[in-house]
Amino acid sequence: MSDSIGDCTEPRSPVTEADAEALVRGICFKTGPPRTLGVELEWLVHERRRPRLRASPERLEAAYAALRTLSLTSSLTVEPGGQLELSSAPAATLTDVVRSVSADLAAVRAVLREADLALRGHGHDPWNSPQRYLHEPRYDAMETYLDRFGPEGRAMMCSSASVQVCLDAGYEEPGPLGLGRRWWLAHQLGAVLLAAFAHSPLARGRPTGRRSTRQSLWAAMDPGRTLAPPLDGDPRAAWARYVLDAPVLCVRSRDGRGPWEVPEALSFRDWTRSQDPPDRADLDYHVSTLFPPVRPRGHLELRMIDAQPGEDGWIVPLAVTAALFDDPEAAETAYRTVKPLAERAGPAPAPRNPLWHAAARSGLADPELREAAAVCFGAALEALPRLGAGPDVRDAVAAFADRYVARGRCPADDLLERLHGKDIHP
Repeated sequence: MSDSIGDCTEPRSPVTEADAEALVRGICFKTGPPRTLGVELEWLVHERRRPRLRASPERLEAAYAALRTLSLTSSLTVEPGGQLELSSAPAATLTDVVRSVSADLAAVRAVLREADLALRGHGHDPWNSPQRYLHEPRYDAMETYLDRFGPEGRAMMCSSASVQVCLDAGYEEPGPLGLGRRWWLAHQLGAVLLAAFAHSPLARGRPTGRRSTRQSLWAAMDPGRTLAPPLDGDPRAAWARYVLDAPVLCVRSRDGRGPWEVPEALSFRDWTRSQDPPDRADLDYHVSTLFPPVRPRGHLELRMIDAQPGEDGWIVPLAVTAALFDDPEAAETAYRTVKPLAERAGPAPAPRNPLWHAAARSGLADPELREAAAVCFGAALEALPRLGAGPDVRDAVAAFADRYVARGRCPADDLLERLHGKDIHP
């Protein structure tokens, strides 16, 4: 939630509507050969000896103070509910990302272990109700704004966690690795990734009827900031319109002390036309409050994947996504595989269309999504050696494919079976 498209320290200088459109178009899609990769990992933090018990604010504060003394390659931030986030630096290869983030996670876990705390990979807290840890003006304002649409906003802020894969936007020219193809593919393949890695079937200890409760939260929130823009045109133009027409969540305090204003029905476009127009930092913050399933930030940030179980579970969605986007042969296979699914999705934007609803509800129990996932995982496994992935990564992807994809299952099914006392695969 602290993402940036510009330097917030610049002197205040109002931006016009034309300025804002030009800035968004120029900054949010940067084309060229896909050369870098990144991942952002969010984790719930719990008592190590009592995994269903949320860590208290006092214990989190002490642990996070210790974590800030670490020298990490990744940036470490804290989400409103106390979730811990590690954001990798852009890396040249999948192997580099896995190596650096794994080392950082090992260091983080060691500090938390000393505090008798641990990380937990669930897309949504299965046991506890939302409780805010950070009480800052921007989160006060965010909560006030999102409460207008229902309780889902608080749950998103305080109870959700994800694996966000960051990919280069791609070539300017058409082709398997071109910007237009990758932008479209991210929104169609996104439903398959959502279904395969769904891992949030519970809330407050009860099944919600969704394999991915986390994604259902996003679909139920403010449509002006959580739906995908139109896909039938130039991505830059569509995203610029989206940013300008999106409602302003809040207006920062100019003196840095008072509460932040929460306007009623004010789009950023309207704000630029007002008597007190926004500046570049306001545009920067506004973009950071937009949460579509695929967000352009110079690169493409895929936001539909739930946090995964196990210490290394995050590696599989990272590896599969990288293979299906950055290997030309695998990208072409993925495109052909998901193209028929676009008809099922229909004209409604993700995540509020039938395809994405089915993915969040059923995971890979949905036959079409299961079939598509099987083809895509097969293509990813063939591509990973070409991307230089080591045997540990390839074996992890193969094991996931065998345990879940081939059986029409996702990690959420394991959690549901544990809840009902059934045996699951070892």
